[in-house]
Amino acid sequence: QVRLVESGGNLVRPGGSLTLSCAATGATFNLNPMAWYRRAPGKERELVASQTTLGSTTYADSVKGRFTVSRDKGRNTVYLQMDSLKPEDTAVYYCHGVGRGKYEYWGQGTQVTVSS
Repeated sequence: QVRLVESGGNLVRPGGSLTLSCAATGATFNLNPMAWYRRAPGKERELVASQTTLGSTTYADSVKGRFTVSRDKGRNTVYLQMDSLKPEDTAVYYCHGVGRGKYEYWGQGTQVTVSS
């Protein structure tokens, strides 16, 4: 059974940085792409950033220039480096991966709170 496990969520001050990590266990195939989504209070879930196994990346406009998504080559791990954090980045962040037959896997979520 494939499981995505996130870590790294925390409380951080505006302007600060945080790195989220996600590792997939139980997968004998590549997850492609792997991505980070988030859901802020009262809002719908949105794509934050994604990366394919070939390194192609996609970012939400609201995080371009501040967040960086990366993967370990050949492994089902994905990271999200978040810099210049803003209060509006406060959300539960979810790891996501697409497997065989386009089956989607989700992590349990990790809370990021940006507040002074």
